[in-house]
Amino acid sequence: MRIADLLRSKGAMVATVAPETTVRELLARLAQHNVGALVVVDDHDEVAGIVSERDVVRRLHEHGPGLLDRPVAAIMTTVVATCTPQDSVDQLSAVMTERRIRHVPVLVDGRLGGIVSIGDVVKSRMDELEQNQEQLEAYISGGTFNATG
Repeated sequence: MRIADLLRSKGAMVATVAPETTVRELLARLAQHNVGALVVVDDHDEVAGIVSERDVVRRLHEHGPGLLDRPVAAIMTTVVATCTPQDSVDQLSAVMTERRIRHVPVLVDGRLGGIVSIGDVVKSRMDELEQNQEQLEAYISGGTFNATG
């Protein structure tokens, strides 16, 4: 399965934030969108970084509550792993596991075109396993085999 297939089923909406947004506002937006990370985009709508709940918690531990009034740019990850719609979910799963990351922006012609979370990858894998099980059960019971899923 390709990332494009995953985005077709989940949608391409991406919650973003500007680098100058305060960490306090970031927390409000994370809650508002019910997500674990936001992509940080600059004035040209290009990916400048990514910031997650994990980033906030770790920096709060280091710097205390004064962090809440600092800009997102102070805590965001600037070296962002990205993927394209043509990449496979298997490739992305390996990158997420190796780098211990949970959110990967999808770039289409260099522009933000979606985001994939570890939850999206797991759901995709579970759907694939369920289809395989159904096909095997149909084959074993003498039913028809549908190779297209």
